[in-house]
Amino acid sequence: MPQALPSVPRVVLVTGTASGIGEAVVRHFCELGYQVLAVDFNAQAQATADAAGAAFFQADLSDGEACKAAVAEAIKRFGRVDILVNNAGIQHVSPIEEFPEEKWRFIVDLMLTAPFLLTQAVWPSMRENGWGRIINIASIHAHVASPGKAAYTSVKHGLIGLTKTAALEGGADGITANAICPAYVKTPLVENQIADQARLHGMSEQDVIEQIMLKSAAVKRLIDPAEVAAMVGYLASDAAGAVSGSSWNIDLGWTAQ
Repeated sequence: MPQALPSVPRVVLVTGTASGIGEAVVRHFCELGYQVLAVDFNAQAQATADAAGAAFFQADLSDGEACKAAVAEAIKRFGRVDILVNNAGIQHVSPIEEFPEEKWRFIVDLMLTAPFLLTQAVWPSMRENGWGRIINIASIHAHVASPGKAAYTSVKHGLIGLTKTAALEGGADGITANAICPAYVKTPLVENQIADQARLHGMSEQDVIEQIMLKSAAVKRLIDPAEVAAMVGYLASDAAGAVSGSSWNIDLGWTAQ
């Protein structure tokens, strides 16, 4: 059942909202009646925000000033930020020996530095109100590694460290921080990886799905974005007030071995 709203609807800032997990999270919170600012580099994300009933802010979050501007926009529109969902990300598959330095730096800026700066920027608002939720969309690659994913694996491991530190620092002020670690989710990002993995390993795309993406999974399917959004909703709720500093695997049983 939908949770009861506070007297004033909570304010959510979600990054990486053009499709996939981010789009599902925006839709989930809008359905709950929350005020949502969807943030994405892609101007086409305006349409997905409009369809869900969210406000939209275009920003390249690899730029630190854009991170601050996104939070400032949420506070300008809604007066505060209660919930931050750090979801924006990209993928690049290449052996370490061939990994482009500029791609490495961009991934680090977008997927680790940006969550830090966004967390830093929303912190005063959450502390002032004595309530906050920081939810980082990590990955099963925050716990395990895969060939060709040096940057992605490194930033996702780092995101767990940021999550734990934020949990320790925020607890006294009613701020919790948690990470969600999905295995392969049925998103455009994952679909684009299939061709990259096929080239890297010299196999067909179907073999990539069966022999790489689902090889270690007990449940042999990709995850629906709505399943991740539901977990985000729980961690953002009052019911999860005692949950902080944790990483929640939605990994189809991958790490049960």
